[in-house]
Amino acid sequence: MARPIRSSRQVSRTSRLLRSIPLLAALCASICCVPFANHVQAAPARAAARSDQSPAPAALDPKFKGKLPISELSEDEAVLHALNRLGYGPRPGDIARIEQMGLEKWIDQQLHPETIDDSSLRARLQALPAVGMDAKALLDDYPQPNAAAKRMGITEDEYRKRMDQAAHPAQGLHPAPNHLPQEMLNEMEEAKVLRAIYSQRQLEAQLSDFWFNHFNVFANKDLDLWLLPPYEADTIRPHVLGKFRVLLEATAKSPAMLFYLDNYVSADPHAFDRAKHAPPPKKKARPGEKLPPIGGKRGLNENYGREIMELHTLGVDGGYTQQDVVEVARAFTGWTIKDQRENSQFYFDERLHDPDPERVLGKTIHAGGIKDGEQVLDLLSKNPHTGHHIALELAQHFVSDAPPDALVARMAKTFQKSGGDLREVMRTMIYSPEFWSRETYRAKVKRPFELVVSTARALGADVDDAMPLVGWITRIGEPLYQCVPPTGYSDKAETWVNSGALLSRLNYAIALAGNHIRGSEIELPPLLGTDAAADPYQALDRAVATFLAGQVSETTRSTLEKESSDPRALSAQLSSAVKEVNLAVITGLVLGSPEFQQR
Repeated sequence: MARPIRSSRQVSRTSRLLRSIPLLAALCASICCVPFANHVQAAPARAAARSDQSPAPAALDPKFKGKLPISELSEDEAVLHALNRLGYGPRPGDIARIEQMGLEKWIDQQLHPETIDDSSLRARLQALPAVGMDAKALLDDYPQPNAAAKRMGITEDEYRKRMDQAAHPAQGLHPAPNHLPQEMLNEMEEAKVLRAIYSQRQLEAQLSDFWFNHFNVFANKDLDLWLLPPYEADTIRPHVLGKFRVLLEATAKSPAMLFYLDNYVSADPHAFDRAKHAPPPKKKARPGEKLPPIGGKRGLNENYGREIMELHTLGVDGGYTQQDVVEVARAFTGWTIKDQRENSQFYFDERLHDPDPERVLGKTIHAGGIKDGEQVLDLLSKNPHTGHHIALELAQHFVSDAPPDALVARMAKTFQKSGGDLREVMRTMIYSPEFWSRETYRAKVKRPFELVVSTARALGADVDDAMPLVGWITRIGEPLYQCVPPTGYSDKAETWVNSGALLSRLNYAIALAGNHIRGSEIELPPLLGTDAAADPYQALDRAVATFLAGQVSETTRSTLEKESSDPRALSAQLSSAVKEVNLAVITGLVLGSPEFQQR
């Protein structure tokens, strides 16, 4: 059945209503009055102190946990922890399904995503054609407005107006496909949200987000808008559980990275003088092929040389010097882009390459031509600082903002021993007792993207238009693919925890639970029980059990009970008796609680 389309006026009225409810400010204050990290750490401490109410978990069935070193979490907690860390949280029925199949078996499947059928997700993504296109097709189908307008003999403003009118015709007319470049980014954002909500390959989705962030590219840097879809689809996602050296080279040769960090314009300053006196090439080009123009005279660009060491491999404390940055930049001269505005492809231009030896980290690099850069990739990939840096960042994302040194050291050792096998590094982390410790449980704060998609998953949302959810992610503070600096978005709680963001999170949770977000449909009675609306405390108990696994701090519980009995949060006037509980408000409050903000 087609769902009714709410007008923008209705949505706006709903938003004003949510902002006016005092309980949102009250709950926000209860979260912000104590540093967020204290909420994260306090819950396990309370559980331990109240041993009469929270006994130590019984030994887990070996068929359930296999060789996983789980001793401090119950079966439900272990599954919830795995879903929140290795994926984007549970959908209805996930916990029971994984308990039945066994947690170790589920994890083994996630470590081998190629074994998991994801056809249902692929069906959803078919409505987003830009996601599967290569650079040439994207440049053809979503031309730059100024170039397209020039071909049509009209102004750029007129071209944009025509595209907008075609995409948003009068009522009753079928809209034409939108061919403005912004539509590519819209579809990328929608696909990322849908993948996180619906993919059965949850670990692959998490790792794709992690590695894109690690090798960040800013979408709105001119040409990168067209290069981004194949960058994520062909450069990042296929290698997230492969060898780091292969992933590193894939990013180094990606037109998206070459353009973003300006290496495509980096050249040996002497190359242009050499070109004037160069003899004809010994090797003739293939029929119809010609060398691309060498371009205007320019010099060495150090951007990529710096970031490949500081961010991509060694880390900021990786023992390199400014001279190493210069030498690495020299090794990558000639790594450029061919046919930028027609069919962007990696191209090594020997004419622009510095032919003299480089000295990187005390090692002489003089393999010649493109092999100079490839030799640098070998050197950096094998350096112990790289193993430690990658292990630390993975542990910060999947374990805690300040992961145990011993765990990072073991992961780094696996990185070195396995030749940078990322699947084995992840396995070392997952099979560590630190990953399953009580201290680690709910010790991470969800970034806006994680919060929006985990809420949709928890509610079993039926999403047929993900753009409103994309809008909420931006509103809460994390516009997708639009992090400007190469550092990517922060993985630490302090970046995302402030009163304004928390209020937006609460507003989002209540809006989604109340079916006030266009394109997403929620049915609460099947989740909470058809009788839950009869009593606010029963509704709260059901929501806490369903969305928080029954675990909530005393402070949060007290606030939720107080606000759940407030007539302004219920379907009643201040002067009347409660006749029916507003399940959406109570559910939204629970999903806006500190415990749900943690993963």
